[in-house]
This record gives sequence, C-alpha cells and structure tokens, in this order.
Amino acid sequence: MTLSFFDQFMSPSLLGIPLMALALTLPWLLFPTPTDRWLNNRLLTLQNWFINRFTQQLLLPLSLGGHKWAVLLTSLMLFLITLNMLGLLPYTFTPTTQLSLNLGLAVPLWLATLILGMRNQPTLALGHLLPEGTPTLLIPVLIIIETISLFIRPIALGVRLTANLTAGHLLIQLIATGAFVLLPLMPTVAILTTILLFLLTLLEVAVAMIQAYVFVLLLSLYLQENV
Repeated sequence: MTLSFFDQFMSPSLLGIPLMALALTLPWLLFPTPTDRWLNNRLLTLQNWFINRFTQQLLLPLSLGGHKWAVLLTSLMLFLITLNMLGLLPYTFTPTTQLSLNLGLAVPLWLATLILGMRNQPTLALGHLLPEGTPTLLIPVLIIIETISLFIRPIALGVRLTANLTAGHLLIQLIATGAFVLLPLMPTVAILTTILLFLLTLLEVAVAMIQAYVFVLLLSLYLQENV
C-alpha cells in the first residue's frame, strides 16, 4: 500500500483514541528539573542561561505592565521549540504542523492582548484603526482595512508556523525518497542527494527554533501595542 506524503501530518491514534494530548504532554518530561543545590549540573545551567537571555531580550521593548507576561511567553517559547525539534526525529509526530493547534495557541493569546488594550487604554487601542491626518473621504475605507488587518493577525501567526514546518517536513521526505530510489541506479547522485538532505536537516533545525521565536516575538509586539 502506497502512503501519501501527507500521512505524516495525520494526528496519531491508538485503538481509536487520539494521542494528541500525549504528544503535547510528554515533551515537558525532557526538561531537567531544578534542584535545591547551590551548584547545578551543566545542562541545568545552560537551560537557565538560555531562559534568562531570552527573557531579557523579549522584555526589553516592553513596559513594566508587559513584564507580567514573562513566564507565559517564555514557557510558550520553550514549548514550541521542544515540539518543533522533536518532530524532526524519525517516526515522530509534530503537533505544530496542525493548523488547529497553532490557531488554538494564537487566537486566545492575541485576543488577550487586544482585550487588555481595550480595558486599559481604549482610546489608544482604537486609535490604531485610524492613522492621524487621514483625509475625510478615506476614513471609512481605512477603518475597514485596519480592522481586517487586525483580525488577520492570529490567522497569520498560526498559518506561518504551520506552513514553514509542513514545507520543511515535506522537503525532507521528498529528498530522502529520491536518495533511496537513486541509490541502486546512480550511487554518485544518491550520495550528493544525501549530503543535500543532511544540510537541509540542519536548516530545518534552525527553522524550528526561529519559527518558535518569531511566534512569541510577534505576540510580544502585539502586547507592546496594548500595554
């Protein structure tokens, strides 16, 4: 039976029971747990250094009101990086290739930033819909355009993450299939294809980390507008 290239993106199930919740929960077990000792091991020290550096970089443009989101945004960053990286392993499932999951993360967080802005500073939040100095005839058109662009933001967040990871996984599978087919026919070309596959895998590791960072960075920019 010939399988489709898109079968790798199907949600896993066992005896009819969806395993999506298991796929989202297990990565948290891979993080080293903090200890009460004064001196930590190297892995925990590296993890703490990464979290501190990322948190400082993320909260740099935010005001003090946005610092309350530090734990949420940092946890989301680590969560997305772990899911994306584990999805590059063979015979694994990547939950972040599901548009429903990405929209489930993007829409509530974007809506929370929007509600926060409407509650704390409604005049400034509504002022983004109409730039200063707009001609009178263009006011209705610009309000409609800015409103549409505002509601497209969470959709763009989810689609960007889904599209980049899906494209990378498909490219890896296509090149790996090509190398496997060319091996008995043209070994030299198959070796070159395998080298290309290795370089593409390194690129996908970078994409997995960058896309998680971009997702959280854009959320922090939306938060900055409303705080």
